[in-house]
Amino acid sequence: MNRVFLVVLDSFGIGEMPDAADFHDAGANTIASCATSTYFKLPNLQKMGLFNIDGVTVGEKAENPTAAVARMKEASQGKDTTIGHWEIAGVQSMRPLPTYPDGFPKEILDEFSKRCGRGILCNKPYSGTEVIKDYGKEHMETGRLIVYTSADSVFQIAAHEEVVPVETLYEYCHIAREILQGEHGVGRVIARPFVGMEGNFTRTSKRHDYSLMPPKATMLDHISKAGKDVLGVGKIYDIFAGSGITKYTYSSGNADGIEKMLSYMEEDFHGLCFVNLVDFDMLYGHRNDIDGYAKALAYFDEKLPLILEKLKDDDVLMITADHGCDPGYTVSTDHSREYTPFLMYGKKIEPVNYGTRDTFADISATVLKLLDVCGESDGTSLI
Repeated sequence: MNRVFLVVLDSFGIGEMPDAADFHDAGANTIASCATSTYFKLPNLQKMGLFNIDGVTVGEKAENPTAAVARMKEASQGKDTTIGHWEIAGVQSMRPLPTYPDGFPKEILDEFSKRCGRGILCNKPYSGTEVIKDYGKEHMETGRLIVYTSADSVFQIAAHEEVVPVETLYEYCHIAREILQGEHGVGRVIARPFVGMEGNFTRTSKRHDYSLMPPKATMLDHISKAGKDVLGVGKIYDIFAGSGITKYTYSSGNADGIEKMLSYMEEDFHGLCFVNLVDFDMLYGHRNDIDGYAKALAYFDEKLPLILEKLKDDDVLMITADHGCDPGYTVSTDHSREYTPFLMYGKKIEPVNYGTRDTFADISATVLKLLDVCGESDGTSLI
């Protein structure tokens, strides 16, 4: 094959995994929650075979699906963006990344504060929108940085753009990334700039993630080492700390990410285009917005015919997710331990149902085989 377009619908889970209770996610089912919305209309994904996937109990099964499908099980010990994408790219993480339900240790914050020359506020697990509501005023009055975390392995720094210029906030994130290694090697350090006045603070699209380097070579490294292209759209570059990526572009949201992907489809490249569409997770899953999530899915579905139209005879489109984030799960607003969907479409792809797979890493093995690239993967090719 000439090109593979791999699209991650960030957090689009399709039902709890057997160990979901161990992650406090018993009963989570992102797709089922979205299906309760009147905006849940996915005719193109339905034709491809989304509702034919094992365990999916919503929607109408396609009589003759146009895509190969599978239910993907996460083998890694986590449910976050970093671990999910690493596994998709061929690297399982059997040791969970550190989390901080009681906040970060004093010695970590003391060193960070000293190197930045600023004090610290919060240091608790917090909702990103609530934390600026509760600490934004004090931050603006004192210049102290709002540091918080979540159920995921993240160190997040929120700062008002008029108090801390965005480039300076990025420098602070680099400092945090240098400090947070080894025992305290969180998956991501995240810049969370915001604007506005008290009572009306809003986060901006200038978020930036600083991930750990993957512990070993991923499919991105193998593909680029073989002399082929690896294009990243959205936060892909950040998730892999740039490793193996030959060209990338950020996006301001799903619509922009889809447009950037369509633009890359017009280019003459050979290899992988890896796309993350983050709005499902960031704007809707974490905010328990069922209708918003369903609308975003419907928007992607509306764009599918154009995406398929632009595929060349030797191209393959893959659609999957990195974890769940059930917008109807009232126990929490965190990611959920769920199976994810996998759909693979191309003029030379046989529309087979591959059942339930043991690891997301099967995707990487399949990509490498399609592109005729040698490289180690923790998964097995579907074809």
